[in-house]
Amino acid sequence: MLVKFTNRHGGISQGAYTSFNLGDHVGDAAADVLRNREVIGQIYGPVQFMRQVHGNRVAIIESITDVQPTADALVTGIPGITLAVMVADCIPLLLTSQEAVAAVHVGRRGLVNQVAIKTIEIMREMGARNILATIGPAICGRCYEVSADIHQEVTSQFPLADSRTSSGSLALDLPKALNGELQKAEVSVKSSEKKCTVEDSDLFSYRRDGVTGRQAGLVRL
Repeated sequence: MLVKFTNRHGGISQGAYTSFNLGDHVGDAAADVLRNREVIGQIYGPVQFMRQVHGNRVAIIESITDVQPTADALVTGIPGITLAVMVADCIPLLLTSQEAVAAVHVGRRGLVNQVAIKTIEIMREMGARNILATIGPAICGRCYEVSADIHQEVTSQFPLADSRTSSGSLALDLPKALNGELQKAEVSVKSSEKKCTVEDSDLFSYRRDGVTGRQAGLVRL
């Protein structure tokens, strides 16, 4: 079983993407991204990426393909296939069980559209029991400042998301809210990376830098 989160070190990308950028949609040189992804493949075997759109489509992966499915969650029950979710502030959620694993992209919209819960339901339909969750590095409740409208939209459905910045302005704590939803779904959070992408310079952060790369959460049965 593989559960791994990359950071921004160890690749060949330059400039704002220094150095281990895995995102092929952020303006980085295509050859550099390909090489960085090849490094991942050399270490962890064949890797399936996806084209993430902040939706709640879940793709079931039966074989690795160069065509990246448009989805925000990947699930497989086949050993040896590594699934990847790319992030630069959103939550990389990795779900594991003896029967299936999943990589899920959970941002604000992903929390609202319940992509994680949908993924868990699909895993259980595939026979998964005793699902464990690992919440990877993401923007924290102190750093994710939002407008009053967005704060109301999210906290009315997920009260645990309510947070404030250090200056007292409205903010959202997505990891805390997701943790609560996982517990309601009877999924144990095995461990949670407490690192904040904005506060940790070893991680890519869109909120902090604007133009930046993407790190990944990797999971394999």
